[in-house]
Amino acid sequence: MFGKVIKLDNNEVTIENLSRKAISSLMNCHIVFEDEARKIVGEIIYIDEAIVRVLLVGEIVDNVFVSGIIKKPSGITSIRIITLSELELIFGKNELSKNSLLLGKSAIYSNLNISVPLNSFFANHSAIIGNTGSGKSCGIARILQNLFLANPVKPVNAHVILFDAYGEYVNAFGELNYNGLKSVNYTTKKTKEGERQLSFPAYFLDVDDLAILLQVQNGEQIPVLSKALKLVTIFKSEDPVMKEYKNDIIANCLLDILTSGRSSSHIRDQIIAVLSHYNTETLNLDAIIHQPGYDRTFRQCLLIDDQGKMNAIFEVVKFLQQFESVNLEKVDVAKDFAYTLDDLYYALEFALISEGSINSEEAYKQNNILKTRLQSIINSEEKDIFDFEYYVSKDEFVQEMFKDTQLVNVNLSYLDDRFAKVMTKLYSKLLFNYTTTREVRGQFSVNIILEEAHRYVQNDNDINVIGYNIFDRITKEGRKYGTLLTFITQRPSELSTTALSQCANYIVFRVFHPEDLNIVRSMSTNVAGETLEQIKALNPGTAFCFGTGFKIPTLVVFSLPNPLPESTSLKISDLWY
Repeated sequence: MFGKVIKLDNNEVTIENLSRKAISSLMNCHIVFEDEARKIVGEIIYIDEAIVRVLLVGEIVDNVFVSGIIKKPSGITSIRIITLSELELIFGKNELSKNSLLLGKSAIYSNLNISVPLNSFFANHSAIIGNTGSGKSCGIARILQNLFLANPVKPVNAHVILFDAYGEYVNAFGELNYNGLKSVNYTTKKTKEGERQLSFPAYFLDVDDLAILLQVQNGEQIPVLSKALKLVTIFKSEDPVMKEYKNDIIANCLLDILTSGRSSSHIRDQIIAVLSHYNTETLNLDAIIHQPGYDRTFRQCLLIDDQGKMNAIFEVVKFLQQFESVNLEKVDVAKDFAYTLDDLYYALEFALISEGSINSEEAYKQNNILKTRLQSIINSEEKDIFDFEYYVSKDEFVQEMFKDTQLVNVNLSYLDDRFAKVMTKLYSKLLFNYTTTREVRGQFSVNIILEEAHRYVQNDNDINVIGYNIFDRITKEGRKYGTLLTFITQRPSELSTTALSQCANYIVFRVFHPEDLNIVRSMSTNVAGETLEQIKALNPGTAFCFGTGFKIPTLVVFSLPNPLPESTSLKISDLWY
């Protein structure tokens, strides 16, 4: 039915339609331009009674399909429909192996499986995009079920962590536990047997983590947090050397309070509050202050007379000045012990005072909000996440999480959006740091999958506060170390542009919004405009796939996962009637 070549235009070829019929079943099928030297493959993108337009997509060279073309077909080339063996060079063989991942069926060719090379797909960052109800949740569940269950060779050393925004996948991967593999569910509210409490020990928080947790918007607050972390380790340490520093730190703090210019009652109350929480054998409320003729305790020296004055303030100052000051920058503190958010709260109070916040209304107002936010977490249910009864190192924590476990599902459905965003950042940074500190680069890989990624991976203020966005850093640096990200989102236009640009593979389900369509259009190359228009009308479960894992852009029909994630649409007719 294919006649001579009529027109060559960039990567499009127009040929005669000898059948004089617009055969709809040929749309998106592939044909081969063949001569003695080459086989050029093209996709039919338009057909009417007179012509057929074909988009050139690649060449078959030495029985290997290569994307892209160097030279266009000549006018004397023979033109035919592609064969099954040639299709398998493009879409993968219909057999399963440890080197390939089964995705689904071709939307164009009946009974043709679509597979991608495992290394090309899971060793790169990916994005799964689509409107609600388009099949994203079922698609990722099917991909993971195929990875762990469909293949006779089991990926026992895989490490996948899925951040489950709605708790949809809690029951989707139970079959792993009966097939020589293991999946574990973490949650903040255990409702089923076998679920584990989501934890992130407070003593894991470094200054960047603390800035994210407390929603710091100003880089000037970072030194306060840094000092608080230094202080909490000193106060909680049982190291004899550290105990020598405690007197100096407490004394300097109390001197700052005494010279704050506030009322005597305010000064007294604050000093008592400090010494009630932090004290030593020689510096506490019962410490003896010697005066000519008699001795009094520290507490007694804080008494206020009828005139509202603290008469013994001179003696108190003199007593505190006997302790030498310490430069915290030169103090090397061992951190192999546990502490809580409560410990961190009081250390933050000390840091605020020692930074001079108490003497400056503006600084006090700016920095006191950090203390308020930390207190609100301490008073909330989220505090349980940070309570950890014993000390473990970060390496031990990660190793225990993935001990004999291939898939970890983190149910974030009980957390509000802000706190869920914090947890995804903290865990992603923890895992990224773990992979980057291995002796042999890439010896441990972890695939992080973020459901509803537009909630967490944003163009936010992190870059201005701590100098980087953890998701941007992972997408730019993580691949070579073995930290890979997969974003699942219905609004790619709300995602961090840097993170999305670093994705190598895209699975696009039905998309309507013009901004999101433009992003998909800008990411895809060698794709006809007609093909991109099809995205708006794709059936649920059908996706347009392109990237390094796909030799050409491909329409894939994903079969339903078994069991299904709990993401199906409401049946209003059943609910209402």
